[in-house]
Amino acid sequence: MSWFVRKDKGIQTPTEMKREAPDGLWYQCPNCKKIMNTREHKLNAYTCVHCNYHEKIGSDAYFSLLFDENEFTELDANMQSADPLKFVDTKAYPDRVKATIAKTGLKDAVRTAYGPMNGLVVTAAVMDFNFIGGSMGSVVGEKIARAIDHAIENRTPFLMVSKSGGARMMEAGFSLMQMAKTSAKLALLDKAKLPYVSLLTDPTTGGVTASYAMLGDFNIAEPEALIGFAGPRVIRETIGKDLPKGFQSAEFVLEHGFLDFIVDRKDLKDKLVSLFRMLL
Repeated sequence: MSWFVRKDKGIQTPTEMKREAPDGLWYQCPNCKKIMNTREHKLNAYTCVHCNYHEKIGSDAYFSLLFDENEFTELDANMQSADPLKFVDTKAYPDRVKATIAKTGLKDAVRTAYGPMNGLVVTAAVMDFNFIGGSMGSVVGEKIARAIDHAIENRTPFLMVSKSGGARMMEAGFSLMQMAKTSAKLALLDKAKLPYVSLLTDPTTGGVTASYAMLGDFNIAEPEALIGFAGPRVIRETIGKDLPKGFQSAEFVLEHGFLDFIVDRKDLKDKLVSLFRMLL
């Protein structure tokens, strides 16, 4: 006979005494589906402790990972898009911008700042995919151009973290002009003999790949990041053939000579500072 006998049947705890786990306490990896503590995931640079999957993160997370004690000064923080073409699709472009600002708390698809990384002052531009797919409009190009000007004036290295679906169709030609503008500014940075490292994250595509993302003294990427110009579906339909396995992954691009190396996000800060000090 069992020594333990339950005398009362059912749950007896009053409703007001019940405790629920707070939201956001656990994180499930979308790749391996395993569960981990959210704090552990954050301390692991937003990478899975089981399979090393690199979660897509925005400028806030990159700034906290890269700048010492998350101390930085943001540049041109309040710059917002105009509506040069009076563009309307399912909604007017200004309305789409306002709705995205309200939803994300971001002013546009890139944030720029400067601050210390392991004691070395660096100027950085970090893109946010949550703002209209990280699309490159006039504000994105202007903020990056001004950040490069700041790097030249203050003799700091420049870091670009790209995460974008490409040009912003709502600005058409104005968006495409940003490719030339940012490339010209990077030529001035090179003339000033200041280092530029371009980090390509998941995804980096379109006009961003065709301009500043591929113009670094070092072009590096996070593991398994999607990197390309046109999307895989468009290429497949154009050439009428199946694409190689892993096509447009960072590993595929590295193998074919378009990247210098792939860096784990947990090692990113130390690797960047080493590169900058080597190039200065």
